[in-house]
Amino acid sequence: MRACARGGGPNAEPPAASRPEPPPRPRPTPAPPLPSSYKWDALPAGDRPERGLLAMRAALNAYANLRPAVVLPQLAAASTLKEEIVSGVDIMIVRELVGGIYFGEPRGFATDAAGVRRGFNTMVYSEPEVERIARVAFRLSRKRSGALCSVDKANVLEVSQLWREVVTRVGAEEFPDVDLSHMYVDNAAMQMIRNPKAFDTIVTGNIFGDILSDGAAMLTGSLGMLPSASVSDDGPGIYEPVHGSAPDIAGQDVANPMAMVLSAAMMCRYGLDEPRVAGRLEGAVRSALDAGYRTGDLWTPGTTKVGCSELGRILADSVAEMASV
Repeated sequence: MRACARGGGPNAEPPAASRPEPPPRPRPTPAPPLPSSYKWDALPAGDRPERGLLAMRAALNAYANLRPAVVLPQLAAASTLKEEIVSGVDIMIVRELVGGIYFGEPRGFATDAAGVRRGFNTMVYSEPEVERIARVAFRLSRKRSGALCSVDKANVLEVSQLWREVVTRVGAEEFPDVDLSHMYVDNAAMQMIRNPKAFDTIVTGNIFGDILSDGAAMLTGSLGMLPSASVSDDGPGIYEPVHGSAPDIAGQDVANPMAMVLSAAMMCRYGLDEPRVAGRLEGAVRSALDAGYRTGDLWTPGTTKVGCSELGRILADSVAEMASV
């Protein structure tokens, strides 16, 4: 005991002065900088571009946002994840789009008697809102593998507890043939990176779907590859890339047009009932990728880097060629 107390014994470390200096650690390669905020973020909340988009979605009642995340074989190596993790990924995210915290009231800012400011939003869903988005997801799942995962935060949020209860009831009463599971959103985010092929169809609320679908974009290699469709029961839909308008790169001829072309394919398939035209647009994208054409977001050595305009011409020529056959 005395030897141990004095720092002796056969396993004791030598005094610090007699220890050899460890070799210097190699400097890690600096990571690329994260994107900074945009100049529009400084505008008053009511003047930001997102407010107009939210208002349009609400005015059209385009409550069901369909966001497929498909890893094409030509792009499996473009993902930041290992190729064996992402190869074969085919996920459909069904996001409720006109409710939840983005639209809930009350919202705003307030100052208390002590002069302390606070900001607040309201996350709220009604039973009919959850029922209708659940039915969309169940029907889509039935056409796919028949496995639907509902994502919520029912261990913390009352609104998610209602969500889970309603989705479970709709499944049991109307879609007993669909295999329904539930997952907390934090676990879903982790599993989407760890084992994305475990998912087929996902249904979730507005803010969770917003975040998860952008995460799913990186499974495919780039936001520039993800289309989306926002549809209602009885009116026109909105078909747009998940990446939005990308004003930070406007006028530089570097944007990837493939997500816009694939969004047009979704419009033809879901909105206009023109599956043949949709197939031509999707075929043009596959043909361009097979030929090795890539915009900067997907370029790797051995492929041909092209700008937005040139790739657009290549896609248009491919569609015209297929239409003439």
